[in-house]
Amino acid sequence: MRRPFPSDRTPEGAYLRIAKSLDEGHPREMFAYLETEAQWASYSIRDARAEASGRVAASYPEPERSSLLDAYAPFARAADGADVFALLASKRGWPLRMRRDLSGVASVETEGERASVVTARGTRYPFRRRENGIWGLTLFTAELLAEAERAARDAEVVQKAAADYERGG
Repeated sequence: MRRPFPSDRTPEGAYLRIAKSLDEGHPREMFAYLETEAQWASYSIRDARAEASGRVAASYPEPERSSLLDAYAPFARAADGADVFALLASKRGWPLRMRRDLSGVASVETEGERASVVTARGTRYPFRRRENGIWGLTLFTAELLAEAERAARDAEVVQKAAADYERGG
């Protein structure tokens, strides 16, 4: 008989749900257990790539148009932030990296809104309590924020270049 998971309002419960999604080959399901900033960054990436794609399609000449549209399309067409996260996770090998270190929970260290799940193998996974009480993994937040900033900068460059192309310059 299977034991029920602890609540996802505990760091252990969130970690076990992440481990289950990775074990079953569904990294997209991890998205619900990322911290809020990481989730927002994923949506920002999609939105910036979609905005840039629209301007590229409307104003860029070939071959730049096709090249940029191919690069931006997977993110621009993503249904939501979870799809963006899954694309980046696959591209950067995050599930493989985590799968190597997943094991049972040895301990949980909680300090205020932050916690670390320590596995039986000694790996520490950092979590932060979200506004809704669910604990979110913070492991990928910095990379997602950096990618969101890169996508926003790219969108600005595309806007300026599109305006130049439209003026014939």
